[in-house]
Amino acid sequence: MMNQERAPFQFVAASYLIRIRPERAGTLAELADHLRNVSDASVFYHTFQSLEAHHYTAFSNDFAQWAMAACNEAVLAEELGAIDLRDFISLEEVRAVLVGTLEDYIAWNPQSANRPAFEPFYFCEAVAVALPLDARANTLAELAEGIRRMSFQTLHHHFINARLRPKLGINDFSIWIADSLGIPDLAAALNRVDFYTNTLEGVRSEILQTIGRWNR
Repeated sequence: MMNQERAPFQFVAASYLIRIRPERAGTLAELADHLRNVSDASVFYHTFQSLEAHHYTAFSNDFAQWAMAACNEAVLAEELGAIDLRDFISLEEVRAVLVGTLEDYIAWNPQSANRPAFEPFYFCEAVAVALPLDARANTLAELAEGIRRMSFQTLHHHFINARLRPKLGINDFSIWIADSLGIPDLAAALNRVDFYTNTLEGVRSEILQTIGRWNR
């Protein structure tokens, strides 16, 4: 089924500049302390932003990876890695769960708090640069073609980063499909595409397959 929209979908070219922050942690106690105060952008970078880098590692975020590789705290690494980012719609929620997990582990295993890590954890944050492109979509077919051609960074911007912008928990494609095309069922189906265990190429494929089932 083809649907004409009220306003076109605006594609952007997205890229990210990585900035190293002054905060660094040499122990679990320092990691927890900095996590309480570090910028939202840094929390986002080490969880949502770094998700793609961890598809081929045992743990899903930078904190879990560091707890294992630099601190040799396997139990903590598993607990941090088990935090499912799909459950959250604000960075404050993510921050609170990360800090709470660290605090609970340190309370249970006090000797781990100030044990020096093999290497420090460097807090970083990503500065997003998103520029509108001439390309726009007026139909589902045009949206699918744009998704097929876009870079992984742009896909990440529209599908993962978008969940922490004004309409929390929703990606840009679903917002447009629901608001402009009036297809809420398709919008909901796209929003259920698993970005947590999928690679970005897998996410792209599943998005296109989902759109394809409606675009007949």
